[in-house]
Amino acid sequence: MSDAAATADENATTGSNVWTDLGLTLPIFLLYHLGVVFLPVRNAADPVTGELKALANQSLPLYASLTVAIGAAFVLLMSLIGKAGALQLWRFGVVAIEGVAYAIVMRIAGHYALDSIPLANGASLLSPDTFPAVVMSLGAGFYEEILFRVGLFGSGAWVIKTMEGWGPTGIALLVGWAVCAALAFSGWHHIGPLADAFDMRVFVYRTVCGLVLTAIFAFRGFAPAVWTHVLYDVWAMG
Repeated sequence: MSDAAATADENATTGSNVWTDLGLTLPIFLLYHLGVVFLPVRNAADPVTGELKALANQSLPLYASLTVAIGAAFVLLMSLIGKAGALQLWRFGVVAIEGVAYAIVMRIAGHYALDSIPLANGASLLSPDTFPAVVMSLGAGFYEEILFRVGLFGSGAWVIKTMEGWGPTGIALLVGWAVCAALAFSGWHHIGPLADAFDMRVFVYRTVCGLVLTAIFAFRGFAPAVWTHVLYDVWAMG
C-alpha cells in the first residue's frame, strides 16, 4: 500500500467524516427506535417512527424487524464500500468518553453563564423513570443534532463559506449564525405539546448548551455532538 493510500485509509477509519459519524451514531438510532415504540410520545424532530409504524401496519414485531433491517443494511453497505473500520468497538468507547467530557463542559458553561440554575425547573420533560428518560434522550441527541447542527447551522455555514470564505467577515457571520442556531434550538423546547413553560433562565441555559453543541459539531463532527447531547440529557433527565 502506498503512503498516500495508507493516509487515505487512516483518515477513513479514524478521522471524522460522514461515514464515521453515521457509523458511530447507528447504535443510538437503533436503540431509540426500538424503545420509542413502547412510549406514548416521540421526539418532535423524529420523522421516521411514524413512517416505520405505518409501513409495519402497526405490527410491533414487523416494526422491530424493519428497524433492525435498516441497521443491518447500513452495516452491510459500509462493509461493501470499505468503511467498516468506522464500526470498530474502540471507536465507540472513545466517542462515549469524549461525550462525557463535553457534557461536563456544557453543564459548567451553562452554569457559568447564569451563575447557577436548578435543572429541575424545566430540564425534565418526562417522567423521571429510567426507560422513557433514556429513550427520549437518545431521540433528542440524534434527531435534534440532525435538525439544528447539520441542517440549520451546517447549511448556513456552507452558504457563509461559499459567499464570504473564512476571512474576518465570514468568521463574524459564522459566529452570528451559530448564535441564531443556538437560539432556535433553545426555543424549540418551548414549542409543541411537550413544551416547557417559558422561563428566561432555562432559555438562556439551553442557548449556551446549543452553542457548546455547535462548537463540538464544527470542530469535532456530528457523532461527538450526538453522543454529548444524549449523555447530557440522560444526566439531566435521570
